[in-house]
Amino acid sequence: MKASRPQQPAAAPAPAPVLSPALRTLLGLAAAVIALAGVSYARELVGPLALGAVIVIICHPVRFPLERRGWPRWLATTAVIVVGYLILAVMALLLFFAGAQFAQLVADYADELRASAQSVLQTLQSMGLDQEAADAGASVLKPENVLSFATSLGGQVLSALTAFFFVLAYVIFMAVDGARYTTAEASFGPSRRPTIRRVQVFNSGVRRYYVVNATFGAIVAIIDGLALWALGVPAPAVWAILAFVTNFIPNIGFVLGLIPPAVLALVVGGWPLALAVVAIYCVVNVTLQVLVQPKFVSDAVSLSLTLSFFAVIFWTFIIGPLGAILSIPLTLLVRALVFEGDPGARWLRWLSGDRDAAPLAAEQPD
Repeated sequence: MKASRPQQPAAAPAPAPVLSPALRTLLGLAAAVIALAGVSYARELVGPLALGAVIVIICHPVRFPLERRGWPRWLATTAVIVVGYLILAVMALLLFFAGAQFAQLVADYADELRASAQSVLQTLQSMGLDQEAADAGASVLKPENVLSFATSLGGQVLSALTAFFFVLAYVIFMAVDGARYTTAEASFGPSRRPTIRRVQVFNSGVRRYYVVNATFGAIVAIIDGLALWALGVPAPAVWAILAFVTNFIPNIGFVLGLIPPAVLALVVGGWPLALAVVAIYCVVNVTLQVLVQPKFVSDAVSLSLTLSFFAVIFWTFIIGPLGAILSIPLTLLVRALVFEGDPGARWLRWLSGDRDAAPLAAEQPD
């Protein structure tokens, strides 16, 4: 008789999770709300910090060709800082010029704005709208309201410029630290390679995003400026600058860049000129900014179009106007920190548009 083999003890069942999936989701959402509330409370610090980080990320590749040519590290870092300062200076000068010209236009065309507001009021009343609705529609063209809008916008710009000193300091510190971080993999070996890879992918995505936006923004600004100049709309350079800046606001930037030149065209040339401006913007800006550019942006940063649109509204609500310009980098940062280090979050990464999170072969249905 063969000796019977001792029976192997049955494998112990896996312990049940302490928290149910629904409860874990609720706790995660609660933690996210607390974290975002803290970010919103510190928006005056977080906004300039994020802007400084983006500037350094964009300029950081400048150091590599310089170091390959034998430049010392401190001199290559100085070059990164100088390029970052040049970008900030150019943007500040463009905004200052556009703001000053806009305020001057409001003062020069105050009488025409009032006349246009009265004409719009009469037109709305003739269409059967009540007095309150007609007044609300016509109030858009009142000089004091236009100037108030410009003042409010100028106040936001001034608030950003108040933090300009901190941005300059952040650029210096981050550029210096960026030079040290390039040696992280050599210092710590392969164990830190996945983390370093996530940082590299994030930095590359941010740079591609702003390169695509700057390219399309320059094209749109030149076409819009030349078209407005040909139509005789005053200060076409101002509206070209506005078109370039608002191009960095995904999806809704087109509308923000259209309203001021359309209103001014209505004042100086009536409805035919205003409709011509709207038609040109719809053909040029909608084609390039709404139909073509989002595809390039989506390919550059691997974000879905829906998430890109929602990110603008969300980050503007969290950190203010600067959040509209930084919405895509901030969204990429959240994905890199929260999802990309978690193998179980592959599904969520795929939903966000990440092409690298395609289902594994073992996960695909037979």
